Amino acid sequence: MANFIIGFSQISNPLCLILCFVGTFLGIFFGASPGMTSSMGIALALPVTYSMGIVPGMSLLLGIYIGSISGGLITAILINIPGTPASVATTFDGYPMAVRGEGGRAVRVGTLYSFLGGMVSLLALFGISPILAKWALKFSYEEYFAIALLSLMLISSLSGKSVVKGMISALVGIIFTTVGMAPVDTVRRYTFGITNLDGGFKLLPLMIGVYAVSEVIKVAAAKENAGYKPLNYRSEGLGITWKEFREQFKNFVVSAGLGVGIGILPGLGAAISNLIAYTVSKKMSKHPEQYGTGCIDGLIASETANNAVSGGALIPLLTMGIPGDAGTTMLLAAFMLHGITPGPLLFDTYSDTIYAMFAILIVSNIMMLLIQIYGLPAFLKLLMVPRNILLPVVMVLASVGAFAMNNRIFDVWSILFFAIIGYLLSRFEFPPAPIVLGFVLGPILELNFRRGMMSSFGNFANFFTRPIAGTVLVITIVVLVVQVFGKFRNNMEKKGS
Repeated sequence: MANFIIGFSQISNPLCLILCFVGTFLGIFFGASPGMTSSMGIALALPVTYSMGIVPGMSLLLGIYIGSISGGLITAILINIPGTPASVATTFDGYPMAVRGEGGRAVRVGTLYSFLGGMVSLLALFGISPILAKWALKFSYEEYFAIALLSLMLISSLSGKSVVKGMISALVGIIFTTVGMAPVDTVRRYTFGITNLDGGFKLLPLMIGVYAVSEVIKVAAAKENAGYKPLNYRSEGLGITWKEFREQFKNFVVSAGLGVGIGILPGLGAAISNLIAYTVSKKMSKHPEQYGTGCIDGLIASETANNAVSGGALIPLLTMGIPGDAGTTMLLAAFMLHGITPGPLLFDTYSDTIYAMFAILIVSNIMMLLIQIYGLPAFLKLLMVPRNILLPVVMVLASVGAFAMNNRIFDVWSILFFAIIGYLLSRFEFPPAPIVLGFVLGPILELNFRRGMMSSFGNFANFFTRPIAGTVLVITIVVLVVQVFGKFRNNMEKKGS
């Protein structure tokens, strides 16, 4: 407790609080802008912290980190375009709620559970980070491969009525990850002599194309789009009753646990946690058929999990010097810039700084809640702009964001390519979410499979002999069998009726 008092005392000056507020506000802006990410926001703000001390500098950077994860829910709910990959699953039920006039409530509920998920992850960071970090060290190539494979099997729950279409969408995402330099041996694959393809496709252009620009194409293709008018979005309080809060407690705890656990595992991150938590929530639900129609359960699962990653991803960063996601990679650069090397000795040598960071994270979460709740009227004014004007503006901002990531005009053309792919798949009712998840998991799956096979000299049985990996692979097989059998039984029942 004394350490926390020292930590709060270090940030209780006006400069740190102002920087924390500015960082959180900028983070929300970056998160809500399709094409912008937390890593981009931190990268842009990093030079500003050169002349600052470590505590004021981290006040700005951690504020951006916290705000950007939650900010993605704003556009995900209001215009069906996830601001970041962490908000993909938020569109499934958030946007249908907005369509039926509950956009204000959806934003308030999403913000509340973003705050609660973030606070749970910080509790894990404060209390059990050394234990969890040691547990995560037991994971090797085989375990990461098994987890990635299980995640792909869970995609079938996100694929609507057809498991086959869901798996095909995932396969499309995986296929795009094979373009460029192969992992391990760096062999060029499917580049066709195009040098821009040597580095492969990037997640940001794919996500923007499949979601944002394909939405623009849909509006352009619609026969009637000029008469669009926003519905009534009035909402009060936090958007949820005490009874609903109690009913959602189990969903919240499970989703927060998944978010923290996935955050601890380096390389996974919020882009995967929201989809997996949504899947698990749907499987646990007594009314899974309501998911995707504006069910508050799915919204809560997604927003709880993606924000719970924030503290979880900091655990391997602080205790092992291993960043958990793209945002913490930039935070690692900030540490190194200020002469601090994260690792096992960090809590001993820089304990005051670490507890100041803990205080910053708490304050940033509180500021995020207040900004998004009280700034809701301003966010809802987005809907006063006709979609045929708003969506082209979104497309321009998204293109600028994609270009800024790598300074390549090729990434802008990639957006258009993926937009056409996304539009065509949606016309034939192929779900877009598995494409994104397949693209995220594809490199993890391939890299760890190849390394696992190399370490075992080509013996695939080694994946099953390792206790954790073997257990996860068995669960994967069981999930696949249950999914196929369940769909087969449903089809037989329909034919019988």
